Amino acid sequence: MSAQLPRFPRLALLATSALATPGLALAQAAPAPAAEGSEIIVTAQKRSESLQNVPISIQALGTKKLDELNVASFNDYAQQLPSVTFQALGGTPGTNVVYMRGVASGGDGNHSGSLPSVGVYLDEQPVTTIGGNLDVHIYDIARIESLSGPQGTLYGASSEAGTIRIITNKPDHKGLYGRFDGELNTVHNGTLGGKLEGMINAPLSDAVALRVVGFYQKDSGFIDNRQGCRAFLPETTPTACTATAGGIVANNSALVKKHYNDTETAGGRAALKIDLAEHWTVTPSIMYQDTRSHGSYGYDASVGDLAVQHFFPEYRADKFMQAALTVEGKLGNWDLTYAGAYLDRKDSQSSDYTDYAEAYDSLYSGVGGLAGYFYYKDAAGKTLDPRQQVLGTDHFKKSSQELRISSPSSAPLRLVAGLFYQYQSNDIHQDYRIANLDPALSVNGAPGTLWLTQQHRIDKDYAAFGELSYDLAPKLTVTAGGRYFKYDNSLIGFFGFGRNPGSGFTASPYNGAGSSKTGVVQCFTSDGHRLYDNLKAGTGSTTLLPGSVAGSPCTNLGVYSGGSIQPVKATGTGQTYRFNMTWKPQRNLMFYGTVSRGFRPGGINRRGDFGPYDPDYLTNFELGFKTTMMGGMLRLNGAIYQQNWDKFQFSYLGPNSFTVITNGPNARIRGFDMDATLNLGQLTVNFAGAYTDGKILKNLCHAIDPTFACTGAGNSIDAAAGTRLPVTPQWKMSGTARYTVPMDGFKVYGQLNGTYQSSAASDLRTAFNAVTGQIAAFGQINVATGADWDKYSIELFVQNLFDERGQLSRFVECGACTRTYIVPNTPRTIGVRIGGKF
Repeated sequence: MSAQLPRFPRLALLATSALATPGLALAQAAPAPAAEGSEIIVTAQKRSESLQNVPISIQALGTKKLDELNVASFNDYAQQLPSVTFQALGGTPGTNVVYMRGVASGGDGNHSGSLPSVGVYLDEQPVTTIGGNLDVHIYDIARIESLSGPQGTLYGASSEAGTIRIITNKPDHKGLYGRFDGELNTVHNGTLGGKLEGMINAPLSDAVALRVVGFYQKDSGFIDNRQGCRAFLPETTPTACTATAGGIVANNSALVKKHYNDTETAGGRAALKIDLAEHWTVTPSIMYQDTRSHGSYGYDASVGDLAVQHFFPEYRADKFMQAALTVEGKLGNWDLTYAGAYLDRKDSQSSDYTDYAEAYDSLYSGVGGLAGYFYYKDAAGKTLDPRQQVLGTDHFKKSSQELRISSPSSAPLRLVAGLFYQYQSNDIHQDYRIANLDPALSVNGAPGTLWLTQQHRIDKDYAAFGELSYDLAPKLTVTAGGRYFKYDNSLIGFFGFGRNPGSGFTASPYNGAGSSKTGVVQCFTSDGHRLYDNLKAGTGSTTLLPGSVAGSPCTNLGVYSGGSIQPVKATGTGQTYRFNMTWKPQRNLMFYGTVSRGFRPGGINRRGDFGPYDPDYLTNFELGFKTTMMGGMLRLNGAIYQQNWDKFQFSYLGPNSFTVITNGPNARIRGFDMDATLNLGQLTVNFAGAYTDGKILKNLCHAIDPTFACTGAGNSIDAAAGTRLPVTPQWKMSGTARYTVPMDGFKVYGQLNGTYQSSAASDLRTAFNAVTGQIAAFGQINVATGADWDKYSIELFVQNLFDERGQLSRFVECGACTRTYIVPNTPRTIGVRIGGKF
C-alpha cells in the first residue's frame, strides 16, 4: 500500500505521537518508574535540567517510551524522531549515514569521504564513525536525546547539524533488582525471530554498585535471492542462462535462498559506580556488541517484490568494544567532569558487484563489451567471467578525552567550559576480485585482485569550548558560547589497479582494466618520483618503495619528503558560536531565539586531479517555545528555523565509480519541528512532526566552477539552483495513543502508533535521481495490547499492521549502474513479548 499525505491527518487523529513522554518499561525494574507526564531530565547542555527549561529543540525518548515502542535499534528510534533521517548504504545494520534537519547532500559514508554531519554519543563519549553509524542495541537505556541544529559549541566537529545522545541507566545503591524480557515474532515473507534481554543492578558495598546488561536478538530475513543469470557479450540476451554465441554466462542457482537477509546481534554492557568521597564518583564502563548480517537489505523491483538476483555470498560482521571512564566531582561548589573513552570497531564484509559488470558490458557494447574492452583473462589468455566480488574490512579506533567545569546552576551567572581532544583512525581494505585473473594483470602481489584499496586514515580534533549564561532579569537570560577548534586529518596508502611487471613495467596489457595512469604506476620509486613519471621520461628508478600500509604493493597516496613517504594532510582551525536569549513570561512558558554555527572539517581526495575539499559551515537562526498547560497535562514545544549551509561538501561516485568529494554551492534550509504530549490519566496521546524545505541556491556543476555557471568544455549543470536537497522528506511525523485500564492487581492497555514521511529525492543530481528514482512516501501503523502486573508483563503486538512497503532508501551499486535497489521497512511483524522483574 502507498500512503498519501491526505491520509495521515486521519491517522494522526487516531494515533498521535510518543516523543516527549518518559517511557513505559513492560518489565520495569525497581525502583518504580516515574508516572506518565512527569518531568523529563536531560543533559543536553552538559548539566542536568528539565527538558522544558532547555532552549534547544530536543526530542527525548525515555526508558518507558523506548520499551513501549519496542525500540531495539537505530532504525526503530529514527522512525520516531521527525528531525532525523538517514541514508541506508545497502541497508545492512551499522551502515546508515545519519542526517538532521535536511542537512544532506547524499553520497556520504565512504570510508575515505567526509566526516559525518551528525554526532552520536554513548553517554559522555562520542562514538561517531565514518562509513556508517554505530548501531547500539537499545535496552536498559535511560533516554535517547535528539538535539536539532548545530551543537558545535559543546559537542564539536561532527555535530554540525545535530547530535544524538544515547544515555544508559547507571548503577545505583537502591538495592538488588533486575529485569528480563523475551520476544518471539514472525515476519511476513520471513521466518521466526526474537530476542532475549536482561539486566541486574547490584550494590556491592555502601560505596560501590554494579549494573550489568546482556542481550541477544535474531532478526528474520524477508528478501529472497531468486534464481537468475547474467550473460555477457557477445551474448545478445543479458539475462540468458545458456551461451549461444561463445560468451560468458553466470548462474546464481547455488546461492538461491528465501529470506536470506537475516541478522543476529549479541552483546553486553557493564558499569561500576564507585563513590570515592563525598561529591566524587568514578564510573568505569565497558560495552561489547557483535552484529552479523547476511544477504542484501535492498530489493530489486525488476526482479520482484522483496527479491534480488545476486551471484556472490553477501555478509557483514560488525564488532565493537568501548571502554569508558567518567569522573565527576566538586571543586568547592563547581562541578568538575572528566570523560574519556576508547572505541575499537572492526567490520568485514563480502558484496556482490555483478551489477558493475552488467552496466559496463552494456556501456562498452560498441567495442564488444567487457570482453572487447578490458583484459579479464587468466594466465593462459582465456577470457574470464567478468563479475567481481568485493571483500572489505574496516578497523576503526577512536579515543576521546574531555575535561570540563561548570559553575553552580542556581547562580545568575553560569559557565560551562572545557577542553576536548579526539583521535580516530581507520585501516581500510577493499579488494575487488575476479576469480583466476592473470597475476600479471592483477594488483602486484595479490593474484585475482583487479583493484585494491589499502589505506590508513587519521582524524584528530582539538578544541576549547565554553558557554556563559547570565540572568539579565528574573525572566530573561542571555547565553553566549564559542568553540575554538583545530583539525588535523591525514590519509596514506594505496588505491588502484596493478601494473604488469614485464619488461620493466612496460609490458602490455598494463592490467586487467588496461589502465595506464591509475594504481601501481602512480607509486613512489626509490628515487622519490612516481613510476609513471619515470616511465614517461625514460629515466629514473623503476624500483618501487615498500608499501607504507601493510598489505599494499606500494604507496601512491602520500607525499614524498625527506627520503620517506608522508601522509597527505588536511589541517585547519576555526571557531563556532552560539548566542541565545530566553524569556520566561511565566513559570510554564518559555520563548527563545538562537543563532548558532556548526562546522565539518575539510579533508583529502584520493584522486590527484581533485584537490582537498574545504570545511563546510552551517549557520542556524531559530525561534522556539516550550509550554506546559492544563496543570501539567499538556506539554507543547515547537521551533521554526532557517539554516544557511555554506559550500557544502558533496560526495559522489565520479569517473569509473570512484568516490570524489568537492565543495558545492550554498544551500538554504527552512522548516519547523514540534512535539506535544497530552496526559489524561488513563489516556496518553503524543504527536511529533517536522517540516523541512532545503534547496541549493546556485547550480551544482558537473566540474568545479567557482562561478557555478557550469560553462566551459566538459561542464554542465548536474542540479539547477532551487533543486531540493535529497534524502530528507519534506514532512515526517510520528504519533502514539495509549490507553491504560487499572484492574484488580494489574493493568491492561492498548496502544496505537503511526509514522509517516513524504517523498524525497534519492540523489541531488537530476539525471542520477531519474535513474535511482524518488524515495516514495509511506506511512506505517503499529499496534499493541497487553497486561502489566507487579512482577511480570505480557504483550501482543503487530508492527507495520497493513504491511506497507515503505522505502527507507534507494541506491545503485556503481556510477554507471541502472539496476536500482530499494531498502524497505520491515514487513508486517506479529509477536509476543514477556517480561519479569525482581
